[in-house]
Amino acid sequence: MRLLQLAHPEQGRRIAIASGDSLSILDGFATAYDAARAALDAGTPFATFVSALPVQSNLTYDPVYSGRSTWKILAPFDHPSEPARCLVSGTGLTHLASAETRQKMHLAADQETDSMRMYRWGEEGGRPAPGEIGTAPEWFYKGSGLILRAHNDSLTVHSFAEDGGEEPEIAGVYLIDSHGNPRRVGMAIGNEFSDHKTERRNYLYLAPSKLRQCSIGPELIVDPKFDFVPGTVQIERRGKILWSKEIASGEQRMSHSLANMEHHHFKYPQHRRPGDVHVHFYGAGAFSFGAGIELEDGDVSEIAFEGFGRPLRNSILIEAKPETLVEVRPA
Repeated sequence: MRLLQLAHPEQGRRIAIASGDSLSILDGFATAYDAARAALDAGTPFATFVSALPVQSNLTYDPVYSGRSTWKILAPFDHPSEPARCLVSGTGLTHLASAETRQKMHLAADQETDSMRMYRWGEEGGRPAPGEIGTAPEWFYKGSGLILRAHNDSLTVHSFAEDGGEEPEIAGVYLIDSHGNPRRVGMAIGNEFSDHKTERRNYLYLAPSKLRQCSIGPELIVDPKFDFVPGTVQIERRGKILWSKEIASGEQRMSHSLANMEHHHFKYPQHRRPGDVHVHFYGAGAFSFGAGIELEDGDVSEIAFEGFGRPLRNSILIEAKPETLVEVRPA
């Protein structure tokens, strides 16, 4: 199932199912979050529950996708009333290409960084037998749901940032049920978007380099295949393709199993608060910064994965204003 969230200036928010060049707007729930909670409460699989909702109307997908419609595509899942209750995070060093890029950033080619060691730990212990616990992967925090952007939205390189670069990934979307159990409601194409220049200064700057906007969508894929997922990433500049690369994700291409990544994210009690949403990026196989490309204002990234609906497109917006001091005063 390919699920979208839409917004209209007069009709408000709606959820829709994509099929070919058609969008079926559903009645009964305004948001995917509300529909998912109702499905969990009813004990019905999410896809089955949504499929049974009545269709309110139909739209042609192309104008909505290209931004030529009064309907706007939103991130396909969020916490609609409390964005701060959506935790955005990720697992790095799950793909060899990512580990090799980090290796080149931080040390000479004939030496081994902590990044490469962590990747190899994943190769050795990241796929435990069923019922067993494997090696913990790298984990990073990106922010709350306030940083989530949708298809066609701009990703901002703030004045305090040194850079902004796409990271083409697949993200898992989770909802914690009323009993505190994490439930995977689907997956989506993601642009994890990071400041690689800041990270390159020193590996200890990895954490702040991740505190940037990111995007998912345009569609939430409910119960997708995640064994081997081929895809492409490209950068467009002034209407022409500047750089492109074939990529792949999925468990075949990763040093950690999905179950192992999920265990090590949700083992923390604070990550299992009923009603919370989690968006967790699974790692990138390639990105343009690793090819020596510095994105410019107006550049467009396009990320596509087979079986994950239409590509995710975002433009780059570089703030022109200088960085200003944030002054904290006594209360």
